[in-house]
Amino acid sequence: MTAPGVAIVTGAGSGVGRAVTFALLEAGYQVVVAGRRLDALLATAGAPRAVGRTTEVVVTDVTDPQSVAALFARTTARFGRLDLLFNNAGTGAPPVPLEDLSLEAWRRVVDTNLTGTFLCTQAAIRVMKAQQPRGGRIINNGSISAVAPRPHSAPYTATKHAITGLTKSTSLDGRAFDIACGQIDIGNAATDMTARMSTGVLQANGSLASEPTMDVEHVGRAVAYMASLPLEANVQFMTLMATTMPFVGRG
Repeated sequence: MTAPGVAIVTGAGSGVGRAVTFALLEAGYQVVVAGRRLDALLATAGAPRAVGRTTEVVVTDVTDPQSVAALFARTTARFGRLDLLFNNAGTGAPPVPLEDLSLEAWRRVVDTNLTGTFLCTQAAIRVMKAQQPRGGRIINNGSISAVAPRPHSAPYTATKHAITGLTKSTSLDGRAFDIACGQIDIGNAATDMTARMSTGVLQANGSLASEPTMDVEHVGRAVAYMASLPLEANVQFMTLMATTMPFVGRG
């Protein structure tokens, strides 16, 4: 079977990135798994669901322009083109009152979540505009926080709101070059990052409450669906969340 294309997944060493990598591989993509930790990337590429499928492991720091350039150069050297970028790499800050947040913590989140996504998007557009056939698709991980904040989440929420603006701008600027861009906003997918949900997280009214989660495999399938569309069609925004999490309504 001919593969549908070549994909890069950032933050592919765990959680959402790993689930999306598996889903894309099972859909026939050749996937470049990118992230900061070599051991985690090798675990993704060596997992039973990835064995026998085509992967390329590239250690990447999305906050470093040279590291991002090397990722895309390695991808095109190996595969000759790029059809899909899933911008997933991200980080958060300690959940402290806004006035107690350090500038260092703020900058770390902005550099990773926003500037890192910008650098990867910029590199992807350059490749997609120049290749033949021209074009491709970019999918950004926006998070539920792109719509509504949690308490004590200013840097993460600010960057995720900014991702929405970057998604719209990328979609508009890519239109003339057959480059589609969409965003998936994920709420409470069960990963190591959301393990604390079962023990209680701070709510808007100051109380602690456990929150439901959903299987992260649903996220992988959703991104694979977005990626499966022809370039004439685009899921601009998708919200995928645990059905009963406190997001819709007032808590």
